[in-house]
This record gives sequence, C-alpha cells and structure tokens, in this order.
Amino acid sequence: MPINVFVPKFHTEEILSEIRECLDKGWTGMGFKTIEFENKWKEYTGLPFAHFLNSNTSGLHLAVHQLKMQNNWNEGDEIITTPITFVSTNHVILYERLKPVFADVDQYLCLDPDDVVRKITPKTRAVMYVGIGGNTGQYGRIIEICKKHKLKLILDAAHMAGTKFCGKHIGHEADVSVFSYQAVKNLPSADSGMICFNDEESDKLVRQLSWMGISKDTYQRFNKNEGSYKWRYDVPNLGFKYHGNSVVASIALVQLKYLDEDNLYRNLLADNYINLLQKTPNLKIVSIAPDCVSSRHLFQVLVPNRDNVIQTLYDHQIYPGVHYLDNTDYIMYHYAKGTCPQAEYYSEHLLSLPLHLNLTETDQQQIVEVLFNAIK
Repeated sequence: MPINVFVPKFHTEEILSEIRECLDKGWTGMGFKTIEFENKWKEYTGLPFAHFLNSNTSGLHLAVHQLKMQNNWNEGDEIITTPITFVSTNHVILYERLKPVFADVDQYLCLDPDDVVRKITPKTRAVMYVGIGGNTGQYGRIIEICKKHKLKLILDAAHMAGTKFCGKHIGHEADVSVFSYQAVKNLPSADSGMICFNDEESDKLVRQLSWMGISKDTYQRFNKNEGSYKWRYDVPNLGFKYHGNSVVASIALVQLKYLDEDNLYRNLLADNYINLLQKTPNLKIVSIAPDCVSSRHLFQVLVPNRDNVIQTLYDHQIYPGVHYLDNTDYIMYHYAKGTCPQAEYYSEHLLSLPLHLNLTETDQQQIVEVLFNAIK
C-alpha cells in the first residue's frame, strides 16, 4: 500500500447527519451552520471574533485589504513576509498592489526576527507571519518588533489549528489571524477558512467585504420567527464573494470535536519519528520552538541530495512532500532572489515525511528504514 504525505480522515456518518440538517432545512449557504461553527471556534480558541470563509487565501486577502482600507496604506507600501510558504501568502499582498519584502527564516523555518528588523523601511506597514507546520518559531520577538515599530501583525495560521503559544490558542496576539480548514489540514473540510480580528468594528466590516460589500447578508435579512424576508439592503463597500457555506461548515463542526485528539496523535507520531531517526546520518530534524504546543501539521527534516532521496522513497511507494520551495525562485518574486540565503538552503534540503491520522508505527519504521538507506 502507498504511504502518502497527507491522508485526511473524516467522521463520515456524523458529518452526513449535519449536512442532512442543512438540506432538510433548505439552508445550505451562509448563516445557520456557518454561524454555529464560528461560535464553536470562538469557544475553542477563546478568540473574540471569527468569520467563516471559503478558504484561508480569501481570509489573507481580506486581512490585507481591510488593513489597507482602515489605515490608508498606499500602493507600493511594504509588508515583510517569508519566502518559505505556499504562494497564496504572498500573492494576497500583490492583490492589493503592495510589495512583499522577503525576510529570511530561522531554524524553525519561521521569520528570523533579526532579518525582519533589517528589512524595515519607512514604507513598511505590516509583518506577515507564517506558523509553518504549526510551529510558532520566534513569534514572541516578532510581536515585540511590531509593537516597537508600530507595524500591523498578520498571522497566517493555515497550519495552526490547535497550536498553543504561551499557554493559550494562537491568534490572540495578532491584529488579524487566518486559519485553514482545507482538505488535508488538521481540521479538514472540503475547503474553508476563518478570519479572526480582535475588535468588533473590524469583524463587522470583514463580514460585509466577504459578501460583496453588502450591508446585511441573506440570513440576517430572513426573519426566522415570522418566516418573512426583508429584501432591501445597501452596498457601502466594494467587496468579494469569499464567505463560507453551511454544507462545508457542517463538515468543520464535526471535525472540530476531534481536533485535540487528532493533534495528540500527530504529536505522538512526531515523537516516534524523532526516536526512530536518531541514528540516521546526514539528517537534521526541524525542531519545534520551546514555547509552542504544536498542531504538528508537518514533520520536516533536512536531507542531502533530496531529489535522489525522494526518488528512492517513491521506488518504495512512499510519497513525501516539500514545504516549501523558496518563493523567490518563482519568476514573479525573482526581484528578491538572493536576499534570504538561509531560506534558499532550506528550500533545497527540506522534506516533509508522511504525517496523518491513518499512519501507523509500522509505516514509520518502513519510512525511516528506506530513508536511512537512501542517505547513508
């Protein structure tokens, strides 16, 4: 049997029951289950506001768009960001005609605070921080830097559902945090996300912006007691079609019940990898920051001759991943090529080993044995 890097696990019968309720009620769009999931997410994380969206990418775009609106940023203003991430993190900066300025990464694959400080200019408006693999890295120092230099902090928490920082769920420290419930994330749905501001005004505005800028969504205009519908609304802002729907929220509602249990199993698998890999030569494990309780979305190692290693694993039906290619290698971000040497090195050596809820210790032993023989 092939061993893949990601395999989602769904609680199918419970999910179908939640979806059936949407179908029976005749409400599959925004509202109903989306509101229920927002409330459950706030209860789980302790975050004061949460708005359910169709993807993490939509949330990141809304975060940048809204901060630009609220703070009167100009085109060409800069956001410091990481080159080790999925491209949507940096694309959303370009959507708003702002400039991604790449800072290097540290041993945790997160932004290096020292290089962030070096990259600050009079045009810097924010820092985009990615908790790659569920790792907080040197997040505390980034928070201090943003406060000192009066920069907004955007947290791309796509990998961080269930991650805790200094004793509480991640997200409270940022101006805005965005989570992912894409199909292979720790809390998998079909595809969806959540944007979390810390103030009511921003939450209210983002709800309008995610529904075409309309003042009241369909669910708000429906009087559930009278069965009547108030059709008139205003459109105070130019918005987007980024909201989530109740069918996908139904999946997420069920998956949330099992998130802590699932993340615990991921951490047990990670600990087992660490034990099994201790005697593997020429291999380095990417460590987790000491103040982080990680979601363990990824288990990443650094290996020599990665392409050869990957091919050997493929030959044994083991399919790892690479998270991620240095974004400055892509044509559209070539202007920053050579500015982040540590990220460039990691990009050439990173390997994500299979890590998912269907993985067994026997699978891990097989993976490590093949890996050992591939790089010894």
